[in-house]
Amino acid sequence: MLWSDPSDEPPEELREAQAMLRRAGIVLAVGMVLLFLVLGTTG
Repeated sequence: MLWSDPSDEPPEELREAQAMLRRAGIVLAVGMVLLFLVLGTTG
């Protein structure tokens, strides 16, 4: 890690974590919608 690195560029671990969180959020949102659809049609 050099001091000359641009400060606006996040480290690779942070980028991976953000991508993973975004993926998990999308999966969670889609799963919730599917769950509501299933509950709505069966109920």
